[in-house]
Amino acid sequence: MDDLDRSLIGLLRANARTSVAALAKALGVARGTVQNRLARLEAEGTIAGYTLRLRAQAEEQRIGGIMTIAVEGSHLDGVVRMLRGDPAVAALHSTNGRWDLVAELRADSLEALDQVINRIRRVESIARTETSLLLSSYKL
Repeated sequence: MDDLDRSLIGLLRANARTSVAALAKALGVARGTVQNRLARLEAEGTIAGYTLRLRAQAEEQRIGGIMTIAVEGSHLDGVVRMLRGDPAVAALHSTNGRWDLVAELRADSLEALDQVINRIRRVESIARTETSLLLSSYKL
């Protein structure tokens, strides 16, 4: 991946619906160059797809939190399976250091988020958790 690819990806992150012609103009290259780059990035799997991003006010579930989770012993796979099935867990990441997992949580209200946190804390093999509320987002 070179600087042109990175610039192209940056433009697509800002607006994935930008036309090939507009991308070419912004990058100062021919339309064919942009089309070829996009085709290659898609074929390589660098671009896995295009998606829709909603404003925070438009999302149904507005309250967000980040929960760090420590898992007892070798029960990580079982905890991951259980949390993957929870609709309030928007994403789940393994990590290193003090915490084994980081869960991105979403709920309709603070009360609902409290219920999610308590439900997760009751999962067998979770030793301890720490949760932070997400207040503002600066880059999406």
